[in-house]
Amino acid sequence: MDAEARPSLRDLPSVDLVLRTPAGEMTVERFGRPAATAAIRAALDEVRGCVLAGHLASLPTPDHVALAASETLERAARASLRPVFNLTGTVLHTNLGRALLAEEAVEAATAAMRSAVALEFDLATGKRGERDDHVRDLLIELTGAEDATVVNNNAAAVLLVLNTLGQNSDGSPREAVVSRGELIEIGGAFRMPDIMARAGVTLVEVGTTNRTHPKDYVGAIGEATGLVLKVHTSNYRIEGFTRDVPARELAVIAHAREVPLVNDLGSGTLVDLSRLGLAHEPTVREAVADGADIVTFSGDKLLGGPQTGFIVGRADLIAAINKNPMKRALRVDKVRLAALEATLKLYRDPERLVARLPTLRLLARTRGELAARAHALAEHVATRLGDGFDIEMVECASQIGSGALPLETLPSAALAIRPALEASGGRLNALAAALRELPVPVVGRIAEGALLFDLRCLEDEAGFLDSLAHIRLPA
Repeated sequence: MDAEARPSLRDLPSVDLVLRTPAGEMTVERFGRPAATAAIRAALDEVRGCVLAGHLASLPTPDHVALAASETLERAARASLRPVFNLTGTVLHTNLGRALLAEEAVEAATAAMRSAVALEFDLATGKRGERDDHVRDLLIELTGAEDATVVNNNAAAVLLVLNTLGQNSDGSPREAVVSRGELIEIGGAFRMPDIMARAGVTLVEVGTTNRTHPKDYVGAIGEATGLVLKVHTSNYRIEGFTRDVPARELAVIAHAREVPLVNDLGSGTLVDLSRLGLAHEPTVREAVADGADIVTFSGDKLLGGPQTGFIVGRADLIAAINKNPMKRALRVDKVRLAALEATLKLYRDPERLVARLPTLRLLARTRGELAARAHALAEHVATRLGDGFDIEMVECASQIGSGALPLETLPSAALAIRPALEASGGRLNALAAALRELPVPVVGRIAEGALLFDLRCLEDEAGFLDSLAHIRLPA
């Protein structure tokens, strides 16, 4: 730009002038004077830099500077933990928060946040109570176990159990016997051997990766054995020439040698998922009935509740676990306990469970139902995305997620969005990025040259279309 045509820096509005504009006053009202002043200074500095670089033909008005500052503050004030529309096709998506809570659980958690609650206070006696009491009887009722306790996730449950049962009274380590084929790695590269090492137990591997026999356990259990650990490999499967020892048979081996059997179910479920057309997963009640002395499982996966870890089983072992000093560091707060209690109470009414528990409701949706929704939404989505994309309904397969039933898929339906011009390969990535910038971001998945909106987890269709109306596609 010609130096003579360049705007003069002397004509830049002052910070005070921008603050006194209507937009500036609104910014002060919304964010406070210190933040508004700092944002306006930053906006003016950006204008100054553009002038010096010759990128501006004219200066913005004071109102425009105030609006730019306000937009910057709005972006900074936006919560990082934002609701999104999960159209990935993965119901229990770890990166998107796993299970959606039932309305009853949301209401209970909200009430607990707003008020003082009898968390560790016995209203009947007026004395100190135990926070686990709010869910202990429910867990005993639903699992058939003698006693129960709760911590903040299943990894914590396993850690606490191993640390309690896998050490002598003087703190020296005892042995934990486990099949080599069950030394799994869970999300975030957390491996069972590493957890066992941190718990202070000595790992004794038996069998091979694909085959473990009863004699392997019999030969490994000795005086130094603190527990036998069975890990449900819910996040992978070994197929072909395989052999493992069923929990019921393993319980007989362990009990004959007076060693407790710990069965880590991982995802865990309180109902038979075959009712939803899925493969049967061992229920917690079945694990208890099969003779496990301790069963650990998650609350935020197939159970459909808040992030928690459960430990159920023999009363004497639960008592020892609760005396472990680590228990306090792993305990659950009042908000999650309130949501958990409400969730567990839903299981008392199996006939209405699918309708009231979001996880099971989403898993139960049929391809026919989802295909009908896809046909109904296609035209509305096309209108909001414009002429640059072709949209069609396609059949696809959803996943349960979070390591649960890894080989199981759910027949589903999706909207497949493809660029109208075959040569515009970057358009899909640009579209996906624009969708993540929406007021309520939309997260799909890119596969086979299309952006797929799997509709399994979409229930608020009006909200989805309203958010989609704000999309700004790059030129």
